[in-house]
Amino acid sequence: MSARRVAVTGLGMVSPVGATAQASFDALLAAHSGLRLYTPADAPRPLAIPAGACVDFDPAATVGRARANTMDRYSQLGVTAGLAAWRDAGLAETPDGNRDDWGVAWGTSLGGTLTFERGHRELFLAGRDRLPPLTVVQAMTNACAAHLAIGFGLGGACSTYSVACASAAIAIGEGMRRVRSGSAPVVLVGGSDAPLAFGVIRAWLALQVLAPGDEQTAASACRPFQSARAGLVLAEGAAALVLEDWARAEQRGARIYAELAGFGESCDRSNLVRPDRDGQMRAMRAALADAGMQPAQVDYVNAHATGTREGDTVEIAALTAALGDPAARVAVSATKSALGHPLGAAGGIQAVVTVLALHQGAIPSTLGDAAGLDPDCAGVAHVIGSARKGQRLRAALSNSFAFGGSNAVLAFRATA
Repeated sequence: MSARRVAVTGLGMVSPVGATAQASFDALLAAHSGLRLYTPADAPRPLAIPAGACVDFDPAATVGRARANTMDRYSQLGVTAGLAAWRDAGLAETPDGNRDDWGVAWGTSLGGTLTFERGHRELFLAGRDRLPPLTVVQAMTNACAAHLAIGFGLGGACSTYSVACASAAIAIGEGMRRVRSGSAPVVLVGGSDAPLAFGVIRAWLALQVLAPGDEQTAASACRPFQSARAGLVLAEGAAALVLEDWARAEQRGARIYAELAGFGESCDRSNLVRPDRDGQMRAMRAALADAGMQPAQVDYVNAHATGTREGDTVEIAALTAALGDPAARVAVSATKSALGHPLGAAGGIQAVVTVLALHQGAIPSTLGDAAGLDPDCAGVAHVIGSARKGQRLRAALSNSFAFGGSNAVLAFRATA
């Protein structure tokens, strides 16, 4: 039996620039930055860094106050995005009968880290002897996936992938494999993270990879591919996609945004934190091969680029090696310049942005100045400063590369 085609029929997102997928995409096209100076509200001492926070997010408005109180913030974000994607796919109002083989594949890097930090603070600083009874179920890494499965009555495999910054992309790829193999006709995929906790921020500061900034420069602190780039910016967020058997989606008259056509993985096998050109190249080539695509068919790449000195350079070197001569005409942009880096959720947010770029024929830009492009990041058609609209895009890649050397690339194909 031939492999089934995989349709993307629903999208949801909560990001630092928008409460929905379309609002976020529109803000990216308008070159809006969601980065600002940030200090956690419960920080034990002042700490102001550039960060991407979902400032307008109210979980009570989307999942209900009582239910929201049973969740860590990463689950609140994820369930909100998942609910939006489910409704967008037209599944919330459709009696689809038996959902015993429908599933969830979700990604997160840190899970309920805010719950853990609050518990540690109460035990070790406040001297309390007891923690709230839901501490474990709020903090556990698979909580968001479980909430999604319970909320939508999905009785199939419900899996969580925690692979640092590649978490959501790997979850999406694994969900694609389920639909493609026929083991599940519908899988809700994506990822969420809420890492803006005092302890997490201090840990990343210790790594010396966070971009500096003050009140005036926070919005432009993340500068992928720029000679003046100085590091990444932490963020929170969530994104969800509904993956569905193509024939089933067509039969029920669903809107199909794009086809998820390929997925490639690799391991750098060299260093916990230093990226490797050959490892990333292998993942891109594997995604193209899995999709049956040639490099010349790729019109857009949503880059992993976080604004670190070495990471951005290595990614462009890997991209040009993977695509060869066609790389020179491929549009490349890094939306973390506007959104920051939401760790395990990044691959989901990038996937939604990539799908909307294909569906609407518009490419969001990397925030910055074309004149400031690092010569070591040349070799592709960077989209910098302003979006490109009215594009005819055939296929696109979304790159996610993680500490630990895990690389994940998703290949999407336009529907027409």
